[in-house]
Amino acid sequence: MQFFTDTYNQVLGYFPDFLHPFISIGLAIFLIYSIFQVLRKDFIWLIALVLLLPASVPILQEVWEVLLAVIKYLLGKG
Repeated sequence: MQFFTDTYNQVLGYFPDFLHPFISIGLAIFLIYSIFQVLRKDFIWLIALVLLLPASVPILQEVWEVLLAVIKYLLGKG
């Protein structure tokens, strides 16, 4: 997560301060849209993964928590 934070702050450094909120909101919307597209396209495969490999549930929960933490960070709530 620290690498993400450092890279994000470095990229924001290239833009004026008044654009930072718009860039953050744009990235959050893009991330949410991308997650939605993947879930919509590969939902059947995720169900099959959970049914055939029950150990994948904690892994998927961890991925979901990380994605939510990234979105909260981008929106300034983290």
